[in-house]
Amino acid sequence: MKKILIIYLLFSISLHAQIMSEKDRAALKDEILADRFNKLLPELMDDTGIDMWVIISREYNEDPVMKTMLPATWLNARRRTIFVFYRDKERDSIEKLAVARYDVGKNIQSAWNKEEQPDQWKALVNIIEKRNPKKIGINTSAYFNIADGLVKTDYEAFKEALPLRFEQKLVSAEPLAIAWIETRTEKEMELYATLVQITHDIIDEAFSSKVIEPGKTTTDDVVWWMRQKVTDLGLNTWFHPTIDAQRNDEELKSHISSFSKGEGSKVIFPGDLLHCDFGITYIGLNTDCQQHAYVPKEGETKVPEYLVEAFKKGNRVQDIFTGKFAADDTGNAILLASLKEAKEEGLRPSIYTHPLGTYGHSAGTTFGMWDAQEGVPVNGDYPLHLNTVYAIELNTTVFIEEWNRDIRIMLEEAGYFGPNGFRYVNKRQEQIKLLK
Repeated sequence: MKKILIIYLLFSISLHAQIMSEKDRAALKDEILADRFNKLLPELMDDTGIDMWVIISREYNEDPVMKTMLPATWLNARRRTIFVFYRDKERDSIEKLAVARYDVGKNIQSAWNKEEQPDQWKALVNIIEKRNPKKIGINTSAYFNIADGLVKTDYEAFKEALPLRFEQKLVSAEPLAIAWIETRTEKEMELYATLVQITHDIIDEAFSSKVIEPGKTTTDDVVWWMRQKVTDLGLNTWFHPTIDAQRNDEELKSHISSFSKGEGSKVIFPGDLLHCDFGITYIGLNTDCQQHAYVPKEGETKVPEYLVEAFKKGNRVQDIFTGKFAADDTGNAILLASLKEAKEEGLRPSIYTHPLGTYGHSAGTTFGMWDAQEGVPVNGDYPLHLNTVYAIELNTTVFIEEWNRDIRIMLEEAGYFGPNGFRYVNKRQEQIKLLK
């Protein structure tokens, strides 16, 4: 017992050691943001052909893109905040301006003197007229919610202030907004590995005898332990976690039951196959992870072989799917090719992978939904790009003879697609955890 307590103490110390102080987090966030503004944004503007990007928001009703651009000390926009990014490709310059009363951190410079020009909209128009851009991107999108942050009131006021010759240059910034949201830099990927490790460590602790006492602890108890653990560590979670149990005397729930989170709390018993869905937010990035654990019966010292073999089938679906990642292929094409190959191998897969990054359900290509296995119109037709991260979320149904029923192996891990192909951000689960 003493040895177990020492192990848990060391584990807890290790987990806390990975998490920075608020001051250090802020410094890293602003460092990453400066790198994105100065190196990434010019490339994205060139790629999408938008030389001016105007983002408009009001306090507490921020454009989702603007929220990812605010410095660590700005938790919200202030009053009406307007960003103007102007890319002069010939001079290889990028201007980062705020039509606001203040500089926005160290990256975006205030370009409005209210004493000289009391009208904020006229001040914006003056900036536009001076630079005479070819295209003015605004955040409107019919299908990508994160790229549709310009509200009706601000859109109408902007158009009313804008001279006709510039109004004709307005275009949807959808491709630029998606690219900004989905593209990860080297600095962010260094952070991401730590973020995923923290997520895995919390799951490991949740699926242990420190938290679970079979016959007494409920699945809801573990859920709230995870929420409290995240809070105690000074982190956030972007969705309410779930814990569920599959067992040999219960029929497998339908997909709609699983994804509606409709299953009630259960007492955890020996012989249960546990599953979690859990993610955290840390320094502007998010994780999304699903893993399994087995609660041993008396005398059992390892996971039963039939569950070991079932889990391998889940890993196999992952391999088939991620092995088909190719730049410029669409999510729908990759989805359908993966499902076809998996079914030809006798597997029963379902794939519903989504972009992951500055948002949990982020912008980028979509690889199916649990209730849209034939593909997703528009969002699934968006092509796969390099330097992007996805929640590799899927499942496969497996018949267990020993239980005389189906079970579902449900997996989700952060995966990165870059110049060298696909890799997991920080490994994946390849064996069912044994509760001990």
